[in-house]
Parts: sequence; C-alpha cells; structure tokens
Amino acid sequence: MAEIYDIIIAGGGTAGCVLARQLSENPAHRVLLIEAGPSDDSFMVRMPKGFGKLMTDPRRAWFYDTDHHERVPGARPEKWWRGKLIGGSSAVNGMVYHRGQPQDYDRLAELGLAGWSWREVLPYFIKLENHELPATDFRGRGGPLDLMLHPQKPRLSEAILQAGKAMGLPIKEEPNLPNQEGISYIVYNIDPKTRERVSAGKAFLTPEVRARANLRILTQTRVDRVLFEGRRAVGVACTLADGSAAQYRAQGEVILSAGAIHSPQLLQVSGIGPAPLLQSLGIPLLQDLPGVGANLREHWNFWLQFRLRHAQDSENRDYAGLRLLGHVLHYLVAHRGLMSWGSTQMSAFIRTRPDLDRPDAQLMFAPYSLDFEAMAKGGAAMEKQPGMHMFGYPLRGTSQGSVTAQSADMAQLPKISPAYLLTDYDRQVTIGLVRFIRRLMSQPVLAPYVEGEVGATAGVHTDDEIIDYGRRFGSTSFHGCGTCKMGRADDPMAVLDERLRVRGVQGLRVMDVSVLPEQLSANPCGPVMALAWRAADLILDDMRR
Repeated sequence: MAEIYDIIIAGGGTAGCVLARQLSENPAHRVLLIEAGPSDDSFMVRMPKGFGKLMTDPRRAWFYDTDHHERVPGARPEKWWRGKLIGGSSAVNGMVYHRGQPQDYDRLAELGLAGWSWREVLPYFIKLENHELPATDFRGRGGPLDLMLHPQKPRLSEAILQAGKAMGLPIKEEPNLPNQEGISYIVYNIDPKTRERVSAGKAFLTPEVRARANLRILTQTRVDRVLFEGRRAVGVACTLADGSAAQYRAQGEVILSAGAIHSPQLLQVSGIGPAPLLQSLGIPLLQDLPGVGANLREHWNFWLQFRLRHAQDSENRDYAGLRLLGHVLHYLVAHRGLMSWGSTQMSAFIRTRPDLDRPDAQLMFAPYSLDFEAMAKGGAAMEKQPGMHMFGYPLRGTSQGSVTAQSADMAQLPKISPAYLLTDYDRQVTIGLVRFIRRLMSQPVLAPYVEGEVGATAGVHTDDEIIDYGRRFGSTSFHGCGTCKMGRADDPMAVLDERLRVRGVQGLRVMDVSVLPEQLSANPCGPVMALAWRAADLILDDMRR
C-alpha cells in the first residue's frame, strides 16, 4: 500500500529545499521531499572551491549533451550540467548571489502574473538574506541564507574597478543595490564566519528541519511519473536506489521542483505536453500543453582572455601541484584563502547603448585563464602563463530553444535543443558587450597589469566575426529557464497560471527556474530561493482556503 502525504515535492534542489522547509513548518502537513541524488553531506560541497570537482562528479551532477553543435557548423560539442543532490545546483555552482533588476519582476506583473511584482517579491529577498553588510530597506539581515562579499581587494581587481569608473560605471559596495548598473566585488552565498558554502540545503534544511516528524526526505530516488485519478494528481511513481519501484500518494498536492530540464520532461512522460510529441512516444495524452519544454532560454557567454604582466596577479599557478595542495591544507586548518571563495571576483552590469534605461548585459571577471587546447585533450585546465578572463552575456536573451523527452522512461535524458544568438536583440547586445570589455581592458589604469587579449578571440573584430565566433565557441552559463512558464489564460504557450498550477489538471504545480516566462537579469539561484518562498506562501494560502 502506498504511503500517503499531504504534499509531495519532486526534486530536492534549490526550490525544493525552500518548499520543504516552509510547507512542513505546520506539523499537521505531512510532506515528502524526493531527490534523485544523494545527501549534500560532503566536504567538497562545504568547501566553496570544491565546485571544480563537483562539476565533474557523476554521483552529484547530471550531465547533458545538447544538439547545438549538430545545428551550427563548426560549433564544438556542448555539455550542460546540473546538481544532482540535496540542494541541487545551489550545492555545486559558483555561489554568485544576484537578485536581478526590479523591472524584471514588474515585467512579470505586466505579463498578467499577479503576485510577482517587485513590491511583492522584495520582502522575500529581505527575509531570505543574512548579509554581512548592514540591513537596509532593500537588504536583509538574520535570514537563513548567509551572504558575504569577496574578502580581498587585489591590486588588479582594484585597477579594474577604476577602469570601470573611467568607463562611466559607478563603483558599488555590492551588486544588489536598487540601481543595478555599476561594477563591484561579488556577493557569495558563503558563511563569512565558517567560509562554507550555504546551499539551499544548508540554509533551509537545517538539522532541526530535517528532524521534523512530518517531513520525510528520500534521496537516491527517481520520480518516474505523476499519478492521476481522472485529471487530478494523486501521487508519484518512483524508482528507489535499489532499483525497486514504489508509489507515494498525495492527498493534497504534487509539486514538481526538478528544474528547467527535468520538470518539463516529467510532465511530458506523465501525459502533459505537446500532443504530437507525446503521441510519437506512445505516451497517453492527458492534457495538450504545447508550451511544456518550449521557451528554453539561456545566458550565452562570450569569453575573452588576457595576458597579465605579473604572475602575482594571476591564480593560474595556484590550481595545480603543491600550490593547490597548500591552499586545500590552508582551508582545512583555517577555513580561509583561495578555497574559501566562489567562482569569480567581480561583476559589472552595463548598458551596451547609452540610450537604454537599464543594463542589458552582465560581465564577470576572475584572475585565471583556461588552456582550452589542453582541456580538450584531457590536460591541465589553467594556462602556464599568467592570465585572466572576463566574460559577458545578454541579460534578458530572447532566443528560445526546447527540452523534449526522448521516451516514456525518465531514465533516458531528454533532448536539449538550445538556441543561441538567433534574435537581433541577442546579437546586438553580444556585439556591444564584447566591444565594451575591450574598451574596459584597454583603459590606461590597467596598462601596468595587462599586456593584451590572447587566444582565438584576439583575431575576431567585425560584427559578423563576433557573432560567428560567439555562436560556435560561446558557452552556456547553466542558467536555463522558462520551460514550464507561467502565463495568462489567453497565452497558448503558458504551462502554469500565476499561482503555479498546471493548466488543465488539478493538484499539480511546478516551482523552479522553469516557471519564469523570461530571463531575469541575474544568476538565478538567489531569485529562485526567494520566489520559492513566495510560492510556499501561495500554496499555504490555497490550502487554508
């Protein structure tokens, strides 16, 4: 006989952890959280720079191929990865905490999605945050998510700040001020005291929450499909760690929080999605929703590297051999140093045209450079000579790809067809940000530190050359969203209503990055936590009704 719960959450990632804590706060609610991967109890998860190993660990990460190189002549094969453990991608990513722009959330309201405006979302960011900077009307202290600024001010970084100022960018104390335009050091979701990663699992599934009698957390368990009685979701069918099958019943709701890749796949194999696709796979059609798996959007990077004059300004030599061992030992003893930081040091939000009313591109900087030829042969990742990189992407890209199931079996990964630089908007912003980076790195204040641009991009100059190179050799940011988007009732591609309910059925919702109809002007991890908290309140409100 299947176990019965009030709420079943399929996916223990960034959103799922938030939902599990908030929805189980009332002891009367029996909540089941199901995660395909293992627990997050790992030194590599806790140590911030451990993400370099986690992103190659098949036990804790999903790896997906895309068909981008099949559709774009000369493009290199592309690999996407996502977290597969409690905390999801928040447990394996670079720990960059950006909120986005207030206009992003007001845009949701403009699209007819009541309850998601900046005025309504800001309180969730504030109560989410435990920032090391003082609390303000727009910044939180005392919340579950510890936040810290990059703790050092290297001379190269300080010079880049001054170069940004010379380009007209305000130097900001942190990236998440109400006016996003400017340049600053990164804010990380890292505990400033212990210097440990604060994933959604650590922030929301504390030992006290995990010990709640009304919350059960199942790991190493794959959700295979949603179970229905008529048109109402009543549970899930799963495959357990030992390969056996199990079913769990929900007398309240089933919530999919499996991310932009697996949430649409799970809907499709459960009979909800584009009718032609489901018919071709032999899946009985429950609800024809052509938007399931469509509208895939991604921040597509253009990556430039620069040769530095002095080895002391580059981290290249720190990621191998005895120096790397020394940094790990330093972290073990003191929880400080290189291994206690996130992926990048600084970010800038820029307008690629002066007539714009807000930034349309994001730039990121770190003082290391990659040896792409060696990496392609399985060799060392860093260049031997001192270097740095800076990359950028359009914030609100409009190119749209898709995620589609390839069979009725969730064990077979779906087909990912991303779309990069297909729209004039995406192309023009990319051209603009590349030219901005080059002007920035050519500022006189950087001349004592930077020799010049190196690598294949150094020969890329015209607009057409930039787009051709970017289309073939750009890189995913792992920020894919939009594949189960919210929308108005008259939007034929909308999968969800404004309360995250799947259209055409009952008792089924989605809450993860897939619900966003458009990209946010940010790395999505922090926003997903805030939005999931807001979603939990909506769900609890509906349950009270």
